[in-house]
Amino acid sequence: MRRAVLPSLTPLTFLAPLAALVLLGAPSGAAAQERPELPPWTQQPPARVPARPEKQPQVALRFDRFYHTDELNDALRELAAAHPDLIEVRKIGTSVEGRDILIAVLTDTRAGADTDKPAFWCDGNIHGNEVQGGEASLYLLWWVTENRDLPRVAELLRERTFYVAPSINPDGRAHWFDAPNTMNSSRGGKRPVDNDRDGLFDEDGPDDIDGDGEVLQMRIRDPNGGWREDPEEPRLLVRVKPGETGTWRLLGTEGIDNDGDGRINEDGPGGYDPNRDWPADWAGPAVQHGAGPYPVSLPETRAVVDFVVAHPNIAGFQSFHNTGGMILRGPGSKDAGKYAYADDRVMAALARRGESQLPFYRSIVIAKDLYTVHGGEVNFAYETLGIFAFSNELWSRKQYLQGAEGTTGDARRDRLQFDDDLELGRRYVDWKPLEHPQLGPIEVGGWTRRSGRVPPSFMIREMCHRNMAFVLYHASEMPLVRAGEATSGDAGGGLRVVEATFENEGMIPTRTQRAVDKKIGAPDRAEITGDGIEVLSGGIVDGTSRRVLEPDVRRPADLRLPRGIGGDGTLRLRWLVRGSGRVTITYRAEKGGTATLTLDL
Repeated sequence: MRRAVLPSLTPLTFLAPLAALVLLGAPSGAAAQERPELPPWTQQPPARVPARPEKQPQVALRFDRFYHTDELNDALRELAAAHPDLIEVRKIGTSVEGRDILIAVLTDTRAGADTDKPAFWCDGNIHGNEVQGGEASLYLLWWVTENRDLPRVAELLRERTFYVAPSINPDGRAHWFDAPNTMNSSRGGKRPVDNDRDGLFDEDGPDDIDGDGEVLQMRIRDPNGGWREDPEEPRLLVRVKPGETGTWRLLGTEGIDNDGDGRINEDGPGGYDPNRDWPADWAGPAVQHGAGPYPVSLPETRAVVDFVVAHPNIAGFQSFHNTGGMILRGPGSKDAGKYAYADDRVMAALARRGESQLPFYRSIVIAKDLYTVHGGEVNFAYETLGIFAFSNELWSRKQYLQGAEGTTGDARRDRLQFDDDLELGRRYVDWKPLEHPQLGPIEVGGWTRRSGRVPPSFMIREMCHRNMAFVLYHASEMPLVRAGEATSGDAGGGLRVVEATFENEGMIPTRTQRAVDKKIGAPDRAEITGDGIEVLSGGIVDGTSRRVLEPDVRRPADLRLPRGIGGDGTLRLRWLVRGSGRVTITYRAEKGGTATLTLDL
C-alpha cells in the first residue's frame, strides 16, 4: 500500500496579502474607492460549522479491562455477527482441557477469498499469564472493523487477509482469571507435569491462605534475616549489607507444603513452556527448562502449526507476549546460525519503524540481546517457513514514573508511587500478619497479579492501539504483485518477442532469502498462454545487459522463478513465441498474490 505525498506548501504564499494589510493599514478616501472590494472571507468570520459527534461503535467493546477466555471468544463471535462480510470465526483446535482454540479470519470477502490474498498471522497469550496479548489481538479486529471506511483500512481489507488468534493458550488464560495467582504464575498450559519428580502431578502449587483472591509474598521475622525495611519507604524491603543483620526473611510466594516434602509451591499446575514446543532449532528438557518430550507435543501448538502450514499465503507473523517493551526477532539461539543479511536488513527496518510507533520499546535480537530460546514460535515462522516474524513484549515498566521529574529513579519506589498517585493503592497490598498453618506467625503482602507484567487498566487501550499500528504497518509491507506493462515486437521469421513486467509493492520480497536458500514453499511462477501461439523460449531479462541470461527452453510457457521479486522491486520477463492472437500472462506468488496481463499479437 503506497500513499501519495502531498507537495509542501509555503506559509508565506498565503500570509503575504494579509501581512500587507496589517503593515499598510486600511485605505481611506480616494484610495479606498480605487481599491477593489476585498473577498468576503476577509470581511466577516466564517460561519460556524458544528463538530461532528464521535461515531458510536457498532460493537461496544471496552479496552480498559481484561477479558476472560470465554468473554474473549464471545467477543469474536459478536464481531463476526456484526461484520459478516469481514470476519469469520473458525475453530482450529482444542486445548488440553477441552477449550476451543478460535481464530478470526479478517478480510473483505467481496474482494476475494482469504486464501487468494497475502495474509498476516497474529496471535497472543501463548503464555497464560501474558493476558494482554489477547486484548491486543481483539483490539486489532475491533478497530479495523469499526474503521473500515478509512481509505487505507479499506485498501488493507481488500488486498490482505488477517488470521487472528487472540489466545493460543486458553487454559492458562482461564486459570489466571479463575484461580489465585501471582503476576508470574499460570505461565504454561494445564497439562499435568511432575515438576518435583515425586510421582505426583501438580500437587503443590500456590495457596491463597488469607482468602483474598491473590497470591502474595510471605515474610517471617528473623533477627538474622537478610532483609530489612527500607528506611525511606517501609513497605519495601532492602537487602542488608555484609556484616549487618536484618529483621525479615523472605519465604517466597503465598502457599503451604501440600505434599509434606518440606518445600512450598514446588509443583504447581502445568510447569512447561508452550514457547519451547515449536519445530525450529528445538531442544529438549535436558537443554532448556519447559520443553516437552518432542516438538509440537502440545495440542495448542499443533493447532497453530497445522493451520499456518496449510495457508502458504501467510507472509507476515506477529506473536504478542509481555513484558519489557521489546520488538523481538530471531534467531533465538546461536545454534540456529545468523539470518540471511538480506532478510535481517528488512526485518530490522520494520522493527525500527515499530520503535517509532511504540515509545519505550526496543528492537532486539533474541539470542544476541536477550537470552537463548530453542523451539520458539517466531523462530518456527522464519526458520521453518521463511516468514518474517516478530514477538512484541507488551508493556514497558519504563512507562511507570521512573525517570520523571520528582521521582527517585529507583524503579521499585517509583512503581509504588505510581500505584499510590495514579491508582490510589489498587495494585499493592500492605503487609499484614497471618497465622500460617505450618510456619506460625508470618506476614503477607506485596504486588497483585494485575501489576508489573500487565499495564494499568487506563493504559490498556493505548498499548493495544500502538501495537495494532505496528501490525498494520508490517502487513502493508507484505509482498503484493502488481501487473506492469506488456509489449511485443517482430523477431523475424514469423517469430515475436513478448515482454512483461511485474512489480512488488511491498518492502518484503515475494520470496525471502531464507525460502530461497532452504527451498521453502513453492517458487513464483509466470505463465504465458494463448490459443494461437507456440512458446519457444523464455526467461528473466537482466537489468544491466537487457539479455535473457538463462533462457528456459524446456518449459518456457510456465517459468519457475525461485528468487521471486525483491522488495519494492520490478521483474522483467521475455518470451520468444510463434503465432498470433491474444496472449495472457499470469504471475503467481505464493505469498504475493496473482497479477495478470493481456496482449494482442
